[in-house]
Amino acid sequence: MKKKVLFWVATAVILIIVLVPLLWMYTTMFKTPGQVYTMGLKGFVAFVPTLENFRYIFTFTTFFLEIRNTFIIAVSSTALVMLVSIPAAYSFARWNTGAGNLLFVTISSRMFPPALAAIPFFFLFTKAGMIDTHPALILLYLYFNMSFATFLLFGFFREIPKELEDAAMVDGYGRFEVLRKVVFPLIKSGVAITAVFCLVWAWNEFFFASLFTRIDARVVSLGMPIWAHGSGTIQWGFMMVVTGLSLLPTLVAAWFMQRYIVRGLTFGAVKG
Repeated sequence: MKKKVLFWVATAVILIIVLVPLLWMYTTMFKTPGQVYTMGLKGFVAFVPTLENFRYIFTFTTFFLEIRNTFIIAVSSTALVMLVSIPAAYSFARWNTGAGNLLFVTISSRMFPPALAAIPFFFLFTKAGMIDTHPALILLYLYFNMSFATFLLFGFFREIPKELEDAAMVDGYGRFEVLRKVVFPLIKSGVAITAVFCLVWAWNEFFFASLFTRIDARVVSLGMPIWAHGSGTIQWGFMMVVTGLSLLPTLVAAWFMQRYIVRGLTFGAVKG
């Protein structure tokens, strides 16, 4: 009984820590500057809602351009990452391609500071005329997320018994058919969680976006601080509108894929 009570108390504390900031953010979207600074429970829930913050963001900023750029870059880079990482991880798991050395080299791209890679990429993209373009960030995110996705998927592929593939090949399946019809359905939860991680990282990334974009390819993580200041003070209402709306796509994606995410997180945890 005592353990059960402690479990629900801990659950309630975690929910409060997670949900209260979200509730504050989404209520602040509908507050005037004066209401934002009203203290206590009255200022938290008892206020007259306004759409003025939305009107300003939708009318006087480039929010829709930034959210479109973010969507194009994040989705495109994630799709390319999965297209490259799935066969790469399968190759490492089944044939030990490169005798382990190539896998280490692949993973090592995430071991050094991002600023170290930014310098050569900046000169390369400047020479190629790719600064402030979608392909520049898509290629960068492909480079950094590919190693992470390959390493994560490598673990999922290793959990699949090789005997399943051998049996399928005895039945006449080719190697590609084995991967598509036998292996992939078994690791689709792992693919889903890997894709979500890559998508969220690309959606929220700030450092490379600040270096390689200006106006045309600017993403929402850069626009957020720009539109949040006015008259020398922080406009919390504007900031929460941009933050709340930009957060919704990743929340929706995680919600629809939560079944696969839970299975992916526990994949291989139970043996026997």
